[in-house]
Amino acid sequence: MITITQKVSFLFVLLFSFANALFAQGYRLSDQAKISVITCGSGDQLYSIFGHTAVRIHDTARDLDIVFNYGTFDFNTPNFYLKFVKGDLDYLLTTTSFHQFLYEYQQDNRDVFEQELALTAEQKQQLFDKLTKNVFSEERFYRYKFIDKNCTTMAVDKVNEVLSTTKIEKIKPYEKSYRHVLNPYLDNLFYEKLGINIIFGHRPDTEACQLFLPIEFFKSLEIAKEGSKPLVAKTITHNIQDKTKIKTSWWNTSYTLLFGLLLVIVVNNKRVDNIYLILCGIMGIFLLGVGLYSLHREVLWNYNALLFNPLYIPLVFFFWNEKTAQFKKMWYASLVLLLLYTIYLAFKAHFLQLVPFIGVNAILLYRLNKRFFLSISEMERAK
Repeated sequence: MITITQKVSFLFVLLFSFANALFAQGYRLSDQAKISVITCGSGDQLYSIFGHTAVRIHDTARDLDIVFNYGTFDFNTPNFYLKFVKGDLDYLLTTTSFHQFLYEYQQDNRDVFEQELALTAEQKQQLFDKLTKNVFSEERFYRYKFIDKNCTTMAVDKVNEVLSTTKIEKIKPYEKSYRHVLNPYLDNLFYEKLGINIIFGHRPDTEACQLFLPIEFFKSLEIAKEGSKPLVAKTITHNIQDKTKIKTSWWNTSYTLLFGLLLVIVVNNKRVDNIYLILCGIMGIFLLGVGLYSLHREVLWNYNALLFNPLYIPLVFFFWNEKTAQFKKMWYASLVLLLLYTIYLAFKAHFLQLVPFIGVNAILLYRLNKRFFLSISEMERAK
């Protein structure tokens, strides 16, 4: 869905965009001009896992072959990661030659498909003018949102602006939630999938009605019509991913997580259990903090804070300081919240992925309670 400056220096991309846009001001396409939507498949890095969308303008009579790319950002942006998490990071529209664009995706071992749009000469000129106007003005910047505004949604909007009889939308029925749609892309990246499912809150569980993924755009274009004719005149396959070259990692699997959690249970050590619960509490504070800080709707109302419960921190504190009344209240509250979370999560797409944490948390809460009252009993007998 996004790219990191296409492995070209950010300054070069901007200069190239400037030159192309300047060249294109008032420029008329010939009758031979073709406009296509480029869909790129998944890469092996998290930022590329959901694919990418771009728009190609190819006019042999004008010796023009440009790819307009809405997926560019600058790692050198001040406070880059804070801006990304908060949701006020600017992405921008840049251009590159199709030859360079295709070469980079071939080197990255990614699928590349091209759908030539059956537009009129007037529609082609309108779309070309809109794109070149954007790339040469402040409109080239836009505020990135994971679902609502990305390289795909921007391309969809531009194409829709020039269509007269139809609008490209996601294929119905929707049926699945955003989380159901996203999870298959992450099947080979266990910890990335786990992290995304933990940091995402309520919205990804809602009906996935927004057209925001490249492959969904590709499928919608396949069946779209302009008037009575198919919108896609021709589909070209430029590159197919070689599955044998996909990188795998022995540690990035559920087995290493299960081993670590099982170790916590088997060791059965008071300090280990308490450290685990404190870390869970810190994670819960982080999730709540991100939800309050970020403008991304996907991380709001994060019920996973009931699993990684901030109450575990005062619970451990009361345990070590033998505060019986406070410990009881905090323990019962933690247990009830864990139970409510389990019931709620049972109907979600990531239930099985988080079941091990639910089990470990329940066991540690039981052990903590048992240790506390054994300690109290021993103290009373000693008196």
